[in-house]
Amino acid sequence: MSQATPSSETAQGYSPPSVTQFSVFLDNRVGKLLELLEQFEGNPQCSICAISVQEASDYAVVRLIPNSTRIARELLKRQNLPYAETSILIVELINNHTMSQLCLYLLGAELNIKFAYPLMYRPNGTPTIAISVDDLTLAGQILKRKEFRLLGEGDLPRF
Repeated sequence: MSQATPSSETAQGYSPPSVTQFSVFLDNRVGKLLELLEQFEGNPQCSICAISVQEASDYAVVRLIPNSTRIARELLKRQNLPYAETSILIVELINNHTMSQLCLYLLGAELNIKFAYPLMYRPNGTPTIAISVDDLTLAGQILKRKEFRLLGEGDLPRF
């Protein structure tokens, strides 16, 4: 009986390019989102490339993808804002790749997409989406094999 040999990507500890998403918890009060955004707009070294807001009655969760994790972390700490960090994938939909194909390939591996939202600033002017999945490494391997382009923080636009 022959034993399956792991692919070179797995054997070498493949880690897909990923970015850090900040989930910032804000009181659901008028002007709080503006205050948060002004902190980033006032800093030329760190821009928000994607944003998603989920509102509840007492609070809001603002998901941000900055082009500089280190500076974003400093800005949030300076404002004493509670936040969580999560690694997510940024996928460019190029070469006739579609969202349906992306979902199909991940479904084939029984991977769940927890959430997804588009980037405002697209590095190459092409449709680009941020996704959170159950297993970042496996999803990255699958999408890479299917010739999707995955982006890391260094690929995000600088202004």
